[in-house]
Amino acid sequence: MDGQKVLIADDEAHILHVVQIKLRSGGFDVVTAMDGREALELARAISPRLMITDLQMPFLSGLEVASALYREEATRGIPVILLTAKGFEVDGPALAGTNVKLVMTKPFSPRDLLSRVHEVLGAAPTSVGIARGL
Repeated sequence: MDGQKVLIADDEAHILHVVQIKLRSGGFDVVTAMDGREALELARAISPRLMITDLQMPFLSGLEVASALYREEATRGIPVILLTAKGFEVDGPALAGTNVKLVMTKPFSPRDLLSRVHEVLGAAPTSVGIARGL
C-alpha cells in the first residue's frame, strides 16, 4: 500500500484519530481534514487514491464534497466511502452524480473499515454498496 494516499474528512476528532491509526497500520499514507471545505481543497491538491468522509460536516457535507469532486474531471475518479450517523439514510438517487462506492453507518468497526477500503480500491468502478454499522 506504500504511497497510496487516503484522505479522511470528519469533524469528530476521535473518529479521525481511530481511522487514521487503523489505515496507517494498514500501510496507507493518511491525510486528514476537519470540515468539508478543507477536504475539498485537499482532495484537489493531493488527488488521494481514496476519500473517506463523514456525511455531516461544517461548510460542506460529505455528499456535497463527493458531488464537487465528481463534477471536476481531475478528481472524478477518486472513490469515496461515506460515513453516516445511525438514522441518516443515503440512497441511490442521493448518490447519483458522485463516486461514492460505499456508505457505512457509525458506529463501525475500524477493522471492517480497513477491509472495506481494500474492497473499494480493488472493486469495479461502478460498484456501490451499503454497509450497516456493527
